[in-house]
Amino acid sequence: MGDRLPEPHASSSPAVAASSEAEEIEVLDSEDVLPMAAEDHWKALFDQFDPDNTGYISTEKFRSLLQRHGSELDPHKLEVLLALADSNSEGRICYQDFVNLMSNKRSNSFRQAILQGNRRLCSKALLEETGLSLSQRLIRHVAYETLPREIDRKWYYDSYTCCPPPWFMITITIVEVAFFLYNGVVLDRFVLQVTHPLYLKNALLYHPQLRAQAWRYLTYIFMHAGIEHLGLNVVLQLLVGVPLEMVHGAARISFVYVAGVVAGSLAVSVADMTAPVVGSSGGVYALVSAHLANIVMNWSGMKCQFKLLRMAVALICMSFEFGRAVWLRFHPSAYPPCPHPSFMAHLGGVMVGITLGVIILRNYEQRLQDQTLWWIFLSIYVIFVLFAIFWNIFAYSLLDLKLPPPP
Repeated sequence: MGDRLPEPHASSSPAVAASSEAEEIEVLDSEDVLPMAAEDHWKALFDQFDPDNTGYISTEKFRSLLQRHGSELDPHKLEVLLALADSNSEGRICYQDFVNLMSNKRSNSFRQAILQGNRRLCSKALLEETGLSLSQRLIRHVAYETLPREIDRKWYYDSYTCCPPPWFMITITIVEVAFFLYNGVVLDRFVLQVTHPLYLKNALLYHPQLRAQAWRYLTYIFMHAGIEHLGLNVVLQLLVGVPLEMVHGAARISFVYVAGVVAGSLAVSVADMTAPVVGSSGGVYALVSAHLANIVMNWSGMKCQFKLLRMAVALICMSFEFGRAVWLRFHPSAYPPCPHPSFMAHLGGVMVGITLGVIILRNYEQRLQDQTLWWIFLSIYVIFVLFAIFWNIFAYSLLDLKLPPPP
């Protein structure tokens, strides 16, 4: 491919390259979405503009193609591509950048490039556009709820197709409600189910005497202390989790959620060794704390309405739920000598949220493997998990801890 630009320059317009695709405008489908295609197809297209096979095309030719065929592109995508073209100081675009955008792989420097080019944009904000359908207004609302940069909001607004829908948060919520209703019928109790003598006999919750049953570190989320516990968790994970999944996808949001759940049960096994644990608070607190931290860190860019009031309401709900869990933990147990479920899972979820969760939410459509902090926090999380595993294997016997009897 001839001589390449040094890495920092090669990535300075990852998304710009994509617009070369404008030459073959007939490839665009009816939805005006830049299509996915095999790399050899894009190589052939790129070679049409690179007759000397240097591996680069000029930004001038790239820009002229955009101007010539821009009317056939979605206007918001055209804004992004023009901004990226303006931000490219090298005067040329490399083949790998071209392929990255065609494959929707936005590199770490994508954001820096669009921020530079964004200074040249003069079009109105997405919020000012009129004549939108109900679904378009919903997508716009979600964009403003979760993304701090206007150009990212426009990119999301044009790219979102609701395929797949936010299935993870909806599915996990339905399953949690179904298990709660089932337990309510079996125990004949819906408020403070945890006080029922048979509650601990369920095979899903985490119990310190049964910690060798590894599935319990995850399945405890399907057991809740009562309808007051389930209700707050369900409301928070639907109001926060569904919009986040719509923007960041099921893979990333499910990772944060599950990581919070696992961290929660392991935190209990390390810091509150005699207590059981129930509820999805570990996963919920991971998502909500990551979202709130992202809002605070991007306060000026977040344009959601009444953000201060809504943050206060979210913090009050989280505090109320955490206070309920602390009160229940130290309330006289219904099945002595085993205490009521621990509240440490909440704190484990928060720690995941403000580390791994924030990195994910701050990097919309960025490749996480390009983020140094991602690897640092992921390494810390893995070290904690390994530490907790060894703690569960050896510490209980070394400390000669008196555990409650198995249920």
